[in-house]
Amino acid sequence: MTDKKDDFIFGLRPVIEAIEAGKTIDKVFVQNALQGPIYAELKAILAKNKIRPNYVPVEKLNRFTRKNHQGVVAFISDVPFHKIEDIVPQLFEEGKTPFLLILDRLTDVRNFGAICRTAECVGVDAVIIPEKGAAPINSDAIKTSAGALYNVKICKEPNLAHVVDFLQQSGISVYAASEKAQKLIYDVDFKEPCAIVMGNEETGISKEVLHHADDKIKLPIEGKTQSLNVSVACGAILYEAVRQKFTKAN
Repeated sequence: MTDKKDDFIFGLRPVIEAIEAGKTIDKVFVQNALQGPIYAELKAILAKNKIRPNYVPVEKLNRFTRKNHQGVVAFISDVPFHKIEDIVPQLFEEGKTPFLLILDRLTDVRNFGAICRTAECVGVDAVIIPEKGAAPINSDAIKTSAGALYNVKICKEPNLAHVVDFLQQSGISVYAASEKAQKLIYDVDFKEPCAIVMGNEETGISKEVLHHADDKIKLPIEGKTQSLNVSVACGAILYEAVRQKFTKAN
């Protein structure tokens, strides 16, 4: 049972078969208190492939499809996922200066796609997103990115605070974009290995990630409107980093 338009499949056996066929699973939603031998088989396959299901009320599944979903809906992604602990050593081995982007729980698909388009254009090495609370990587995201999602590495990680710690231990500075920051983006050295964190459209960066970051940075705002769309803000920050890199090169 599939629905190409919405990039999801439903039903116990179809989801099992998709995982076994090597499909990239973006998200899996499982009905609370689901039981039975086939579900036990699915649960084991999810664990084996390190896919964490989201347990939800049946009403949420019914919003995805009114057909017989058997308590399971899985969203498929055409974009493969990578692990940041594999990418960082490879970048250093290749003699590159890591340039990374962390998106903390962005939920708008079009914002996500637009940001990934900009990230790919400026040469970001990887975009890191959380396993839960992030926009789905579906056909809308790919379309908004103008296909850039096929050309930039996406890392889906269970704990962004742990990712920040790993990056710092690897010699990569982590800068969190926050309207409450004291430091402007022009006062930061983006020429060295760095990662930029952008937060949720409504609530910004989570307190845990903000606490772990090396520094907080902001864009100057001169008008009465005190905030920018996250995609626009991200683009401005990424291009300041690019400007610095070009200045260094020349």
